[in-house]
Amino acid sequence: MKTRSIVLAVVVCFVGLSLSFAQNPQMGTWKLNEAKSKIPAGMMKNTTVTYTAEGDNVKVTTDGTSGDGSAVQTEWTGKFDGKDYPLTGDPNADTRSYTRVNDHTLTLENKKGGTVTTSARIVVSADGKTRTLTASGKNAEGKKVTSKAIYDKQ
Repeated sequence: MKTRSIVLAVVVCFVGLSLSFAQNPQMGTWKLNEAKSKIPAGMMKNTTVTYTAEGDNVKVTTDGTSGDGSAVQTEWTGKFDGKDYPLTGDPNADTRSYTRVNDHTLTLENKKGGTVTTSARIVVSADGKTRTLTASGKNAEGKKVTSKAIYDKQ
């Protein structure tokens, strides 16, 4: 009897974890809609963002261009729990944290040496077809800049 209960509990946990990733509207590949976006010159631009499940973590990969126009790819793997996890490929940050606000909203902070370099809010539309990233940070001259990037689900 105990064995059957344990096996059932493990199966229920596995199904619950699978469903949580399947129902997460952030998951999948997003492509930048440049016509609808407002990204100032000199600010990093992610043209493609992909969220995938890696065990009980999420992997976020971006492809785009840096402020000077050179190609850049970043990778981050962690949880949406507000803790800092390593970020690779971004010359302006070495860690990133995501915090889940609700089912359709995340906040993020990029940090370099423990200092916040970029903060952002990510909202997926109710129909799951559009993702809006509103970010603020500082440009090369130290002036505060904000951007609004609109992505379409692929």
